[in-house]
Amino acid sequence: MSRARARKAMNAAEAGGQAEPLNVRVHRSSDEAASSFTVERIVPMTVLDVLLAIQREHDHSIGFRFSCRVAMCGTCTVRVNGRSVLACQRIVEPVERNIAIAPAAGMPVIRDLIVDTTPFWEQWQRVIPYVSPEDGELDEPAVVAPDSPERQAIDPALDCIQCGACYSSCGFAGDDGQFIGPAALNRAYALISDSRDDAGQERLDIIAGQDGVGRCHFMYGCTGVCPKGLDPARAIRAARTGRLKDR
Repeated sequence: MSRARARKAMNAAEAGGQAEPLNVRVHRSSDEAASSFTVERIVPMTVLDVLLAIQREHDHSIGFRFSCRVAMCGTCTVRVNGRSVLACQRIVEPVERNIAIAPAAGMPVIRDLIVDTTPFWEQWQRVIPYVSPEDGELDEPAVVAPDSPERQAIDPALDCIQCGACYSSCGFAGDDGQFIGPAALNRAYALISDSRDDAGQERLDIIAGQDGVGRCHFMYGCTGVCPKGLDPARAIRAARTGRLKDR
């Protein structure tokens, strides 16, 4: 469906004052809970709007997470029609008649769309995900010139909100719980490339292990779903081929 046709449909819906109802199927942990709903549309409408409408008008017990509503907190990750998204960011297009909402993949389901994110955070912690300067502190703020090769290497790997969408989309991250995963490897790359950090060799040793960069098969699912437009596959590829600053 082209954007032009989608926009035309949206304009027609707005002109008419209403749009056709949306048929929604939601993963439920209880076999006794309703999983199919018909939701009245608003234009525009996000998947989070859909879930809130279901909770408000159909089933108060449905479980899902959200907080900021502006794609910054990373708490509302779900899969819509099989694709990992932020519920607050993913727009329901006017031409869509049916959508299926499922919990993020690779993590145990607690209830309905709520998952236990422990596996994601355990891998995140493995790479020492914070700046670790020499002697444990920086005496003065370090300056990294905006046009320096160092900054150009780091910038594309910043702005991760730890939403887990890339982890959910990775065919290996949730397979046996051992692969470090795209988010943590992306973070490791950014810190290894940072001259203010002194734990680079330790991180290199971690990501070079059998559960690190060598396990990535470059399916690019992580890059394709990142809500902030990051490219974890690029960071993994750079780390794997040794394109890092000298240590």
